[in-house]
Order: sequence, then structure tokens, then C-alpha cells
Amino acid sequence: MKKLSMLVVHICLLSMVGFSGQVGAYDEVSLKKIKALGNCPSCDLSEVNLEGANLTGANLEGANLYKANLTGANLNWASLYWANLYKANLYKANLKEADLLLADLTGANLEGANLYKANLTGANLYWANLKEAIMYKVILEEADLEGADLMWAKLENAEMKGAILCNTTMPDGSILYSGC
Repeated sequence: MKKLSMLVVHICLLSMVGFSGQVGAYDEVSLKKIKALGNCPSCDLSEVNLEGANLTGANLEGANLYKANLTGANLNWASLYWANLYKANLYKANLKEADLLLADLTGANLEGANLYKANLTGANLYWANLKEAIMYKVILEEADLEGADLMWAKLENAEMKGAILCNTTMPDGSILYSGC
């Protein structure tokens, strides 16, 4: 009886492990929609691979892009208002004039990304990697940059009123503790 109950426990645990591998995976319909239409507001694209994708002007408002791979993606003029980009990989992505108002970019990799004139008002960039990012005329008003790394970023003419710069590494390597 004891062996049977242990077998049942092992089967339950194995089925839970197998099931948990699918939790958080993107929705196939959402992926087809973004590929066909270039728009997919409120879609679940978590953990999707859109490396190098051309999403110029795409409407991804409120989309879930948790841990998505957007390496080198073209997101010029894209609307990512209120999007979940938690731990997303946006390495060298083009986000020129993108709307990232209130987006969650916690722990996101934006190294080398082009954020020229991007709107990041109220965005959460907590512990984001912004090394070598192009950030000319970027709007970071009320943005949370706590723990963010902006080493060697081209941060010029940025609007940063009310931004939280607590434990934030600046382009020159200095660390600010503003808003802690």
C-alpha cells in the first residue's frame, strides 16, 4: 500500500512538472495574429521568439511579452502602452519613438537598444540593462530606474522629471541615489 501511494505521489509530481513547463507560454493564435496583422493588443506573447521581427507601428498595447525574445526587432513607432515586458530581451531592438507609457520593463535587457524619442513616462525599468542604449530625447518622466544600468548609454536631452534614480548606474559610471 505504501509503494502504491508513493507511486501516485510521483505520478502527480511528474504531471505537475510537465504541466508547469507550459504555463506562461505564448498563445499560438496571438503569435499568428501578430505575424499576419502586425497588431495584437492585449495578446499573450509571453516567452515568444520574435528575434529580428519587423513590428514597425505595431499595436501591442497591454500585451504580455514576459520574457519574450525581441533581439534586434524593429519596433519603431510601436505602441507598447501598459505592456508587460518583464525580463524581455530587447537587445539592440529599435524602439525609436515607441510608446512605452506605463510599460513594465523590470529586469529587461535593452542593451544597445535605440530608444530615440521613446516615451517611457511612468515605465518600470527596475534593474533594467540599458548599457550603450541610444536615449536621445527619451521621455523618462516619473519612470522607475531603480537599480538600472545606463553605463555608456547615450542619454542626452532626456526628460526625467520625477524619475526615480535609486542605485542607478549612470552613463559615466557614477551611481545616483535620487528618490530612494
